[in-house]
Amino acid sequence: MLTYSDGSCLCGTVTVGERGQVVIPKKVREHFKIQPGDTLTVIGDQERGITFIKASSLAELAGYLGRHAEVRP
Repeated sequence: MLTYSDGSCLCGTVTVGERGQVVIPKKVREHFKIQPGDTLTVIGDQERGITFIKASSLAELAGYLGRHAEVRP
């Protein structure tokens, strides 16, 4: 896994199987603490591609943003 100074990383490559499934490499699952049964949210951008985010992390982010949102009249 190639890690960059900003905390992002190049985690490897995967192959999409006949049923559209991908296997997340073991080192990546361990690094990001992805466990069997975890739910991942898939976010796509036509130009940038797709990314996976743990649904629990997305829920935490939404909660944080909700608590710290600036209320404007």
